[in-house]
This record gives sequence, C-alpha cells and structure tokens, in this order.
Amino acid sequence: MATPQCNRDGFATRLGVLTATLGSAVGLGNIWKFPYMTGEHGGATFLVVYILATLVVGLPVMISEIMLGRYGKANVIATWRKLTPNRIWTLVGVGGVVAAVALMAFYTGVVGWVFSYVVKAVSGQLNTTDPDVASAVFGGMVSNTWGALGWQWLVLALVSVIIIAGVSKGIEKVTKTLMPILFIMLLIVCARSLTLPKASQGLAFLFTPDFSKVTVDVVYMALGLAFFKLSLGVGTMMTYGSYFRDDANIPMTATRVMLADLTVSLLAGIAIFPAVFNYGFEPAAGPGLLFMTIPAVFSSMPGGQLFMSIFFILTAIATIGAMLSIIEVPVAFMTETWAGCSRKTATIATSLVLALFGVPATLSFGVMADTTFFGKTVFDCYDFLSSNILMPSVGLCLCVFVGWFWGKDHVTKALSNNGMLDNATLSGIYFTLVRFVSPVLVAIVLLKGLNVF
Repeated sequence: MATPQCNRDGFATRLGVLTATLGSAVGLGNIWKFPYMTGEHGGATFLVVYILATLVVGLPVMISEIMLGRYGKANVIATWRKLTPNRIWTLVGVGGVVAAVALMAFYTGVVGWVFSYVVKAVSGQLNTTDPDVASAVFGGMVSNTWGALGWQWLVLALVSVIIIAGVSKGIEKVTKTLMPILFIMLLIVCARSLTLPKASQGLAFLFTPDFSKVTVDVVYMALGLAFFKLSLGVGTMMTYGSYFRDDANIPMTATRVMLADLTVSLLAGIAIFPAVFNYGFEPAAGPGLLFMTIPAVFSSMPGGQLFMSIFFILTAIATIGAMLSIIEVPVAFMTETWAGCSRKTATIATSLVLALFGVPATLSFGVMADTTFFGKTVFDCYDFLSSNILMPSVGLCLCVFVGWFWGKDHVTKALSNNGMLDNATLSGIYFTLVRFVSPVLVAIVLLKGLNVF
C-alpha cells in the first residue's frame, strides 16, 4: 500500500532543488573518473567530445527522468505504473532500483577508500613523491579485510543518518551546505596548482584540442562518461524529480546542473593536470590517478600535505551527494510500497542489504581476489551489471518511452508547467533529441558495453 501523496516530503526551496540535484550528479565521476579518462584519451580532445555527448545524451536523459518523476510524484516503480497501463514498462523502474543497489554495492567500497585517504592525508601517511610507494599504500589499504570493510560500513552509517532525517531536513539541508564547500575547496586547490612553474603545460593539455586524436573509442568513452557522471539510469533523477516543486523550471534546472557538474569536472582537471605536468608525472595514469599518482604529485609541492588533505576532503564531500541520491531510490520505493515501513526502517534495511552485498565487492581486492565469475571479480561484476547493462538499458527505455509513447503533447505540457513557461522552442529541440538522437547514442553505449561490436 503506497504512502498517501500528501505525506510525501519534498524539496522546500528552489536552491534546495538545484543543490540536491547537483549533489546527485557530482561524485567520483567528476573528481576521479573524468580526470583519469581525460588523461588517457587525449586531454582537450576528449573534453570537447564529452561536452557534445553531454548535450545530446546526458542532458536530454536527465530532463526526461526529472520530468517523469515530477509527473508521477512517487517512487520510480509507482511512477511507471502511473505513466502507462502497460505493466511491461514497470520493469524499467525495477531495473532502476536494481541498478541503484548494484552500483552502491561496489561504489560504497570506493567511497570508503576516499574517506580512508582523508585520514591518511591529514596524518601524513601519503607524504611520498614516489608513485610506487603510494601504490603500495593503496594496495595495503584495499587488501586489509577489516579495514576496507570498516570504512565501507562507516560511510553507509553516515549517509543513513542523513537519509533518515528526510528529504528537506536531511538531503536538501546537507547538500545546500556541502556543495558550496566543495566549490570553495576546489578553487583553493586550483589556485595553488596554477601557481606552479609549468602549470601552462597542464592547461594546454586540458584546453588545446587535437581533433586528429578523435577515435571511435574516444566517442564511446565520452558517451559512457556523460551517462555515468550525471547519475542517469539508476532512478536517482526520477526520484528527485518526484520531490520537485510544481513551479520548478525543469529544463533550466537540468541545464544549470549540467553546467555546474561540468564546471566541477573542469576545476578538478585544473587542480590535477598542471601539478601532474609540473612534476613530470604521467597524465594517462588510468584509474590509479586519484589514489596513487595524486599523493606523489601533491607531496612534491611546498605545502603539499595541506593541499592534498583539502583535495581528499573535497573528494569525500563529492561522494556524499551522489550516495544520498542513489540510496534514496530503494528507500523511497520501500516507504511508499509497504504499509508501516517508516523511513528509518527502510534506510536501515537498505544499508544492511548494501553492506551484505558490498562485502564480496570490497574483498575482491583482498581475500576474494581470485574469486571470479565469467572472468570478472565480484567488484567488476557489479560494475558491469550496473554500468554496462542496467544504466544504459534504463536510459534507452526512457528515451523510447518519452519520444515514441508519451508523446510531444505530454512533454510540452510537462516542461511548460501547464503553459506557465514560454519554452516551446526549447521543448521542441529536447523532444527531437530524445526521440531521434539520444536513443541511438545510448543504444551504442549499451551494445558496446556488451561487446556486441
């Protein structure tokens, strides 16, 4: 039995809508994944392709999720039931919930590493200019069974406390505080990085494109990153959309979130690449850039421990907003589906499930490193299921539903707030993209992720 609509919490202010949605979009994708993928795929060349991918895929899918969420004013599964009498579409909502659980089962472990590195940075344990030594520190951390699990469970407990407080008093209040702090800390690290003697080399790498480096793989990776970074396909934006005020300008809010998210990514690049080039490190360091190269880079500069500490604190802050939005997906479903299930009960139950499923993922770098399924560790299986199958599948279904089943009349009415907003041209451009362009590109991401080609 669903919770009555009048009892639903929601975002209380327009600023709260923006910061909470931005908090969902900003995460490790900005501070970790964007820099290392940019470093691996040509710097500015990848950046340009990524921006285009965000405009034609990321933004339309985000608008779709928020729009349908506000229309349904319910959890993702109930929203699909309200949208169409054809129950087959309900499976899209189920896919979103499953994707959220699979994603958080391994993502919480990575966030635990980040929080561990905050302590290591502040205490001076990362003060080394040798990437090999930094690599050994990282290896020792992830292979420590109880240490790795302890940090993962601590992160889950912290986020659970915020979720239990509610949407307006928990999620909105926390993100309104943390997002400005994140930007301020990023600006501080950027300012220090830009004062380094060879900072111009890092800026040239980040902002001077060489389009001869554009390949099919670069385009595919940019499309996938645009999807991953904006927390799409896991029900987060649809769930948050259900908490939007009726007078919220969805296209404008989504565009602001996209631009702010891009700004955070660029600031992360400005903070990292000038320092990487100044001290002669390799920009194409891959996934180890955050945990192995960055400590060596910051340790090389005067006052490096301070700026390294600030960097890992802001990274930890970035992860909180994303975790809040993803865990809210199953919590909203449970509280609105099962009578008598309080928000506290649903949050604790969700956290326990994530802690249980997260154990084999976290131990994939230690005692369960040799346990594989189809040649993949449990960590990689969760990542593959969520990132390669469920997220693009849900995104593809969203585009197909909005563009080919829901129709232009519903879209125009929803995005104009029943005629209160004069945005017919913008709505038309969005509808063309979500009907013809976005589904084709998302399908490419899905097929490539499944190794079909």
